[in-house]
Amino acid sequence: MKLTKIAVAIGAAAALFAAPAAQAWEPTKPVEFVVPAGTGGGADQMARFLQGVIAKHKLMAQPLVVVNKSGGAGAEGFLEVKGSANNPHKIIITLSNLYTTPLATGVPFNWRDLTPVSMLALDEFVLWVNADSPYKTAKDYLAAIKAAPDNKFKMAGTGSKQEDHIITVMLQKAAGKKITYIPFKGGGDVAVQLVGKHVDSTVNNPIEAEAHWRGGKLRPLCVMDPKPLPYTAKVTDKLSWADIPTCKSAGIDAEYVMLRGIFMPPGAAPDQVAYYVDLFKKVRELPEWKEFMAKGAFNQSFMTGKEYTDWVAKNEALHVGLMKDAGFIAK
Repeated sequence: MKLTKIAVAIGAAAALFAAPAAQAWEPTKPVEFVVPAGTGGGADQMARFLQGVIAKHKLMAQPLVVVNKSGGAGAEGFLEVKGSANNPHKIIITLSNLYTTPLATGVPFNWRDLTPVSMLALDEFVLWVNADSPYKTAKDYLAAIKAAPDNKFKMAGTGSKQEDHIITVMLQKAAGKKITYIPFKGGGDVAVQLVGKHVDSTVNNPIEAEAHWRGGKLRPLCVMDPKPLPYTAKVTDKLSWADIPTCKSAGIDAEYVMLRGIFMPPGAAPDQVAYYVDLFKKVRELPEWKEFMAKGAFNQSFMTGKEYTDWVAKNEALHVGLMKDAGFIAK
């Protein structure tokens, strides 16, 4: 009996001095948040919004530092993250150049080289013209392109052989006429070109043109989603995002949404991925996130794990087809 009591006492004492339970992983130094695109575009705006709201609500003990690496249509950013194996202090926000850049350039990168974390949302595309344009509807604009000589109409877009260029090819097919495509570094620059009347149209994301629409400088003609947007709050004194008709209803067979997702370098451990998944789940619960989603008229899909990986693989296959049809795949 005495031996049993002694053993229990020794066990209790050992428990008191045992090493504390392992803590869940979290960053121990600043986290670099790579944007594989220029400043002012949709990816950049989302990254900087996330940086600000995470700092405001102290959701991370370490700072999140946004760094734009747009060289080579985003290849600069993707290759850097690919080359940062086992570094959990680096994440990247993606757009369609996740697929289009390697397909168009042959750069040695594929999304499978990275570690998927989560889909934050899907971004929409809208056909925009200047507010002083004579074209009030997408049908008006399409008819004008059909009636004009090839290459008379100018479309500004982000990068070459990327999503804006793919959509321009879709519009060309609908019109049966060539459109002059003029590439710029980011969606912010693209919007400025249309405001300045240097081009005839853009297919910017809502967040890239919202301020100019609200300010009376731009006019949306149609949205490239199979159904109208759900946001009914007025952006201008008369119109909401929900009031913009679909392009398909105007006879333009152009449907396209774009990933806004997060990846990490290769070799990320499950607990490191879980940290960022949890971080972005917390962000999604904030009122500021809901406001940001409404302002930019985002599709609020959220995915992680196998569901996210399967979606990315399916979207890659879609882009292979679109890039082949447009003649954009590197030979």
